[in-house]
Amino acid sequence: MQLKAGIHIDPEHDIFRGHFPGQPVVPGVCMVQIVKELLEQQTGRRLLFRKGHQLKFLQLLIPAAADEIEVNLAWKEEDGQYPCTADFKRNGEAIFKLSGLFTVSV
Repeated sequence: MQLKAGIHIDPEHDIFRGHFPGQPVVPGVCMVQIVKELLEQQTGRRLLFRKGHQLKFLQLLIPAAADEIEVNLAWKEEDGQYPCTADFKRNGEAIFKLSGLFTVSV
C-alpha cells in the first residue's frame, strides 16, 4: 500500500525551544514519529518502530510555516508486522529516507 501526503511543520512549536533556540531544526526522532503516526492512521493499528534497516538524514529539516513537506510512505502487512519505506522531500529535494519495520503494539 502507498500514501503520499503533504505536511507542514509548525516553526513555533515548543520542541524548537530546545532544538535549537534561534535556529530550529526538526529532530530525526520526530521524522520517524511522523512516519509512525501516518502508518498508524492508515492501518488503524497502534504500532511500535521495531527496527530501522536504513535511516538517512540528507538535509537539515528547518521548519518554515509556508513550506510543505511531501511524505511518501509504502508498506505491506506480514503477520502483524509492517515493513515500510518512507521519504520526505521539500521542493523535490530529498530530506529523509527510512526503511524499517513496525510491529503491532500490544
